[in-house]
Amino acid sequence: MVDFDVVQLPETDHVDVGDTAPDFTRPLVNDEYWQDASLSDLAEDDPVLLVFHPMDGDFPATYIWNEIRDRGWTDSLTVVGVSISTPYEHKAFVNERGIDARLFSDPANGVAREYGVAHALDGMAGVEEPRPAVFLLDADRTVEYAWVASEWPDFPDYDAVEAEIDALV
Repeated sequence: MVDFDVVQLPETDHVDVGDTAPDFTRPLVNDEYWQDASLSDLAEDDPVLLVFHPMDGDFPATYIWNEIRDRGWTDSLTVVGVSISTPYEHKAFVNERGIDARLFSDPANGVAREYGVAHALDGMAGVEEPRPAVFLLDADRTVEYAWVASEWPDFPDYDAVEAEIDALV
């Protein structure tokens, strides 16, 4: 039995297949340190899987990153996350979950807004985070695959994402 309510999220005008993914620069965190990095630099030579997720430690973020880790997607392309969590929280989350990917820190949620995946949290005036979303980008930052949550909680069809990754790399 589910012990939480499934909530329908409002429609959103998000970045979609064929669009050029907006570029941004934010702190990019691994298990040891962080530094400012841009999406365009990461995508310059290889495809990128851009994964928006709720704050670190939230169960959807944990499930999403466990699945990505277990499927070994970081072995075939650059996988990066984006959430409102701070670099300190990201560093702990990466270490705790054994994530072999880097995470962009976007505490003001501006990147999620630019991508059309910002979600205002119920009962928390002025607080928002990204809804779960996955964008597969080619080296020109063209969106080859897009999935955005339509309810909370919601998770991507990991087999469909993997098929798109295999077709691109």
